[in-house]
Amino acid sequence: MKIHGLQKMTLLDFPGRVACTVFLGGCDFRCPYCHNFELVDGTAPAIMEEGALFDFLKKRRGLLDGVAVTGGEPTLRSDLPELLRGIKALGFAVKLDTNGGHPGRLRAILEEGLADYVSMDIKNSPEKYAATCGLETVDLAPIRESVGLLMSGQTDYEFRTTVVDELHAAEDFEAIGRWIAGARRCFLQAFTDRDTVPFGGLHAPSGEKMRRYAEIMRQYVPETQLRGVD
Repeated sequence: MKIHGLQKMTLLDFPGRVACTVFLGGCDFRCPYCHNFELVDGTAPAIMEEGALFDFLKKRRGLLDGVAVTGGEPTLRSDLPELLRGIKALGFAVKLDTNGGHPGRLRAILEEGLADYVSMDIKNSPEKYAATCGLETVDLAPIRESVGLLMSGQTDYEFRTTVVDELHAAEDFEAIGRWIAGARRCFLQAFTDRDTVPFGGLHAPSGEKMRRYAEIMRQYVPETQLRGVD
């Protein structure tokens, strides 16, 4: 498997772990606020093959205890389970990021115990989902199935929403809250702009708005926390 990026150490991407982050290319969404759009549109070249990644991890035993696998959308890759097996065989815990669009592959990964923690994006309320994904239409059935897999399973998980002032409003968090009511935990993370974001003119909500959205979510998911908010 081709690896498109590697952050050698992070204390943020994998809760409770000192980890590295592995970036895989390709995505079926076109979110206008995406930070990793060079991975989505294929312009980012691969930096290594999985063998080189495993060599890196062997040298980091005792320094790292986790590997976060993100994208793009990792579950697009049919060889993802093989990569995760290799990481697990080296003694590392695995965190998987996903948009939830491929529940069959997510289910297989969970059933084989190849992920210790899953972070799934909830892009927006169902009514705004397609626009927030940068698409004309989105079939929400797979997304809902993935939500159900995580909420009914044994693998630790979080749901997260990147909040963009132009895309989200208070009523959206009422809808999201009703959708994932009873979930283990949820994070609302404020959008931050950077050069690789594909569309300009997007902004983070104010801290006041973010805190209000979190209070709405806590009615449904008591363990709702904010990221990127002072």
